[in-house]
This record gives sequence, structure tokens and C-alpha cells, in this order.
Amino acid sequence: MKKKAFLVLSFFLVLSVAKAQKPSNFYTTKLSNGLEVLVIEDHSVPLATVEITTKNGSYTEPPEFNGLSHLYEHMFFKANKDYPSQEAFMAKVHELGIAFNGTTGNERVNYFFTLPKSKWTDGLHFMNSAIRYPLFLSKEIKKENIVVDGEFQRLESNPFFLLSDSMKHVLWGNLYSRKNPIGIHHIIRTATPEKMHTIQHKYYWPNNSMLIVSGDVNHKEVFAKVKDIFSSWKPSDFDPFKKWPIPEFQPLDSTNYFVVTSPYARVPIMMLEWQGPDTRRDVHDTYVADVFSTILSQNSSKFQKMLVDSGLALQANVGYQTLKYTGPISAIVVPNPTKVAACAEAVKKQISMWDSPDYITDQQLENAKRQLEINHLQESDVTSDLSHTMAYFWCSASLDYYYNYIPNIKKVTKQDLINYVDKYIKDKPYAAGLLINTKSEALLHPATFWKK
Repeated sequence: MKKKAFLVLSFFLVLSVAKAQKPSNFYTTKLSNGLEVLVIEDHSVPLATVEITTKNGSYTEPPEFNGLSHLYEHMFFKANKDYPSQEAFMAKVHELGIAFNGTTGNERVNYFFTLPKSKWTDGLHFMNSAIRYPLFLSKEIKKENIVVDGEFQRLESNPFFLLSDSMKHVLWGNLYSRKNPIGIHHIIRTATPEKMHTIQHKYYWPNNSMLIVSGDVNHKEVFAKVKDIFSSWKPSDFDPFKKWPIPEFQPLDSTNYFVVTSPYARVPIMMLEWQGPDTRRDVHDTYVADVFSTILSQNSSKFQKMLVDSGLALQANVGYQTLKYTGPISAIVVPNPTKVAACAEAVKKQISMWDSPDYITDQQLENAKRQLEINHLQESDVTSDLSHTMAYFWCSASLDYYYNYIPNIKKVTKQDLINYVDKYIKDKPYAAGLLINTKSEALLHPATFWKK
């Protein structure tokens, strides 16, 4: 235990003084067809993870396709040319001892198999079959339509989902579908093999994908085998993001307050969101956003003291999502149910002070940087999880963004924080939602205080 703690501390100190560079156990190459390959060697556990990620997700979806990137993710684990039924696919999963899953987000879809290290070559072949040769059988799609829509319905049973979904409508307007990975019920229910093939032929190409192999493997052996298996995958002769450009999200023209009621809401929740920076146009402020959010979530921050410590709120957090296309800045507050109106006024007052020179101390700034550095280190502790992190940043930023994360965090100054607030938050239009219990609406009269 002490030895492990010493090693972690030593690595932490190295991170603190060294110039950013690709970690020594990271190896990259690129095939002639454009497929990028990342190998992360970690010989501590006799397992390997084979993962592929594609730049796809809700940001590629007009309303008539909303939710189908997620359905495609489900169909990935169904019949393909080499395993022509769900039963054959699952038989191979059991034979190889695979734990598998996939996720769909705004800007990334990823698929991964974790299996014994002796089977990593089989895992590559299995991944090749699934990514290149899906069959999209009608009978399987009809079954999966119901499964995916069932996931949607389970989400809807959570009152917070109603607030979050309403927020997306207000914040993103007519581009709501581009920020809504779960989709629209009737689009999911009526999906066809033809629509699945449309997605495949737009985005599922080697030059729009990255393959990650991590764990107890040798990078030279992996590179050789990947070249042998995947080199025949023909690339597209087009850039999908030039052929089907992602529309720019339009800035809000006014602040919008709204109320969502649910008989199942046990406590009120306030959510305020602004359109923030992204990794295409303002990379620097994406780092600043993380530092700012971390500071305000510290127990010592004025935001916490004036809301939580005062008894006005049970919980208060500020966050930012790193994205290539307009990341949202969020403030989520759970007010004391007996002090909702007073809490709402206090939240607005605190936001008005966020750019004050004395709102954040030098010590809070340094503590936040240190916390983010520790978090960054902890994220690399489980190699299979690190693979997912790298997939996310490859799609929504770049691998260099990840490599240079800590050095750029360390460069953030108090003036950067003030500039960030003034550019994206202070006196800027935003969306503000309040979730309350249906019975509480008549008692609280939110229209009297939940307004600009």
C-alpha cells in the first residue's frame, strides 16, 4: 500500500514539473486508409480492451434521424457477415470471454470488448466483423427499436430528465436534435435497415474512426496485426463534415425562465445554462471553464458558502462539458424546499458577482488546479476506462488536447477566470429551469420569483 502511494506521489510530482508529452506507454500509428490507432500498454492485469470510436452521435442528426446513432450502437452487437445472427454473435462473445458495451453521446459513438490478453487478436477480428459488415436484419431492428425506446421511457420516469430535456429545447432551439442523443420516440420506433445503412455510409469509415487497444499487449505486435486485419477497409473519398456540415448553434437572443412540474419530484431543482466555449474556436477557455467550475464546487468558495452553508440550498454545482460544437455551462442548485424563492434570488446575486476580482482567491485557484491534476491522474488508473476517455477527447477535441491538459490548466490565471465569466456568463442570455412538485406549484407561486 505504501509502495503504491509512493509511486502515485512520484508520478504526481513528475506531472507537476514535466512538460506535457505523450505518456510513455502510449503508441500511435495511422494506416494508409486513414484509420488512427492508439495502443496503451499496461501489463499490470492480464486483460486487453479493443475499442473503436467513430465521430458520430446526436450532433450529426437532423430531427428525422434523432436517436438513430444510439440505435446503431445497439445494432453493432447484432448480426454481421461473419456472425449472421444474434445467437451466433453472442456465442462468440461467450467463447472469447468478452465483456462488451457501447455508448453514444453528442459527438462520439464507441464500442469496446474487454477480454483475456491471450484473446486480443481474436478481439480484433471480432471487432473488424462488427464495424465493417453489419447486416441490420429487419427482425433484429424491430426488436431493438422497442429496447432502445424502453431505455428512453425509463429516462423519462426520472423527473430530472424532464428538466434536462426542457433545457435542451430552450438552449438549442431548432437544433435540439443535435444535442439529444436519446432521440425521439417515433423516430426510434419506426427506424429501418435503410436508415441504419445511411448512417453507416456517412460516418462508418476508417478515416472517421480510431481503434484503441489497451492493456497487457505489445504495441508492435498490435500494430502489425491491425495492419493485417484493417488495411483492406476502404476509406471514404469524402469528409462527412464537409459533405454534411454540422450547423452552428445560434446564440440565445434573450434569457428564458421556465418551470417544469412533476408529481414525482421529491425536491425542487434549479438549472441554469449558458452556451459556452468549444474546442474549435476557443480551446483556451475550455480549460478555464474546468478550473472555474472546480473552484465554485469547492466547499471554501463563496458560491458554496452563500448557498449551501447559509442553509438556502442543499447542493450547488457548476460544470462545463468539453465539446467541439458549443459546450454548455451549467449551474445546478437544489434549494432548501422551504426557501426556494430566497435561494433563487441568492443564486442570481452570486452569478452577478462571479467576475468580481475578489470572488476567487489565489489559494482556491491553486487548489482547483491541483484537484484537476489529481483527477487526471486517477482517470488513468484503470486502463480500460482510460481508453474510453481517449475516445471521447479524440472525437471532441484531439489527443494533444488530453496530453496538454495539465500544462494548460496550470496556465490559467485569475484574469482568465474573469474574462471567461464576462465572455460567456455575465449579462449574457441564458436558460433557467425550475423543477418542482406538482402540488408545490400552487404553494410556491414560482412566477413571482422565477424570472429575470
